[in-house]
Amino acid sequence: MNVVGHLINGELVADSGRTQDVFNPSTGEATKQVALASKATVEEAIAAAEAAYPAWRDTPPIKRARIMFRLKELLEQNADKICEMITAEHGKVFNDAMGELQRGIENVEYACSAPEVLKGEYSRNVGPAIDSWSDFQPLGVCAGITPFNFPAMVPMWMWPMAVACGNTFILKPSERDPSSALFMAQLGLEAGLPAGVLNVVNGDKEAVDTLLTDARVKAVSFVGSTPIAEYVYTTGNAHGKRVQAFGGAKNHAIVMPDADLDNAVSALMGAAYGSCGERCMAISVAVAVGDEVADQLVDKLKERISALKVGDGLDNSNDMGPLVTRQHLDKVCGYIASGIEEGAELAVDGRDLVVPGFENGNYLGACLFDKVTAGMKIYTDEIFGPVLCVVRVQNMQEAMELINAHEYGNGTCIFTRDGEAARYFADNIQVGMVGINVPLPVPVAYHSFGGWKRSLFGDLHAYGPDSVRFYTKRKTVTQRWPAGGVRESAQFTFPSNG
Repeated sequence: MNVVGHLINGELVADSGRTQDVFNPSTGEATKQVALASKATVEEAIAAAEAAYPAWRDTPPIKRARIMFRLKELLEQNADKICEMITAEHGKVFNDAMGELQRGIENVEYACSAPEVLKGEYSRNVGPAIDSWSDFQPLGVCAGITPFNFPAMVPMWMWPMAVACGNTFILKPSERDPSSALFMAQLGLEAGLPAGVLNVVNGDKEAVDTLLTDARVKAVSFVGSTPIAEYVYTTGNAHGKRVQAFGGAKNHAIVMPDADLDNAVSALMGAAYGSCGERCMAISVAVAVGDEVADQLVDKLKERISALKVGDGLDNSNDMGPLVTRQHLDKVCGYIASGIEEGAELAVDGRDLVVPGFENGNYLGACLFDKVTAGMKIYTDEIFGPVLCVVRVQNMQEAMELINAHEYGNGTCIFTRDGEAARYFADNIQVGMVGINVPLPVPVAYHSFGGWKRSLFGDLHAYGPDSVRFYTKRKTVTQRWPAGGVRESAQFTFPSNG
């Protein structure tokens, strides 16, 4: 069976130690294995990145940007191949994989602006014959730990800007679907990245812990579940690293009485069930304002769910593919059972779905719960599956209090025709990314992505302008050249420019 290895110092490395099966979610069959890097293998990658850093740091930003331009072209030329890898290992429908890749490429485009975003700031005559300037210098060796649900896009959130800023990088992709991230890193080398600037190590906790504790790694970016995000943030900080760790989410959509209900239902179908619900920005809770709105919403969702096409991701006529692993399928089904036990009304049960020809795949049909309350596990926990919960409230204020009380604050949206209500919602909701009649308010590449509360550990968001600040450190220089060789007396008061 083919083994997916590592990319270290410009070479593919086969690790002869531990391996783990990689499955095709549509068939449930193991199609390959992935090598799980030992501590020594990760240290080899760190050493390669450290050795490559001085020359790469001194490479002019314009030359780094030109490599990003070439990378963008190579990603576009190989788009079908990359998306086939994503679908084969993650399970999402091919068109959805193509959308993921495009959003990743947009971050490469932003990294092409390195000469502009790294220019720094200059002030002449901040005092008598005194000039001052600041610039943004790279940190050194950086690392990224990425999740299974976006195997192509999330790595693109991290390493293109990191290396464009002059750092070297080690990527640890998810061991569940590692092939696309490794292939795109190889394209980075083909685009012109020198050996050692970008390295990929596949692995599990042993690899993660090595990256978090090795003093040569200066910054770590992580995307995943909240318990692991908190662990990464705490451990990395304890070892002197700059860390940003993106955790879980429970994203709510408020449906107001004045909303265009048909449009809201269309938006909720894609936001709740796209990618089988395996998105950190998926809408998993619809908050219906008023019982009349709730009754209509549930009826319309049931009708639309009945027409949902579920099957193999390579068939673009399907709306939804399988879940990533059998273990994850069992976990999601456990939440559905819990919702029933706690008294929620299961309006649509997708657990009996069978896809002809793919009977052993990890398939779960769309599920819809009604009359969910805040104390239920299906409300409090991130399920990460095709499960939409409808919560009934009597007014907008009650809906907002519900959202603000939740431990997660990643994304939210409101469906309304009322501009005053929309503005009040945007101003007062305690969530990091807000949509107005937009169900998935994921910022474009030249803004920054990140939630509030326990959805993010760290001060800076992902990609966009915040990524430049995360992957650089500011240096400010103040200089003065006394005119005419004048010798000055000592000054014992604190300097000022008055």
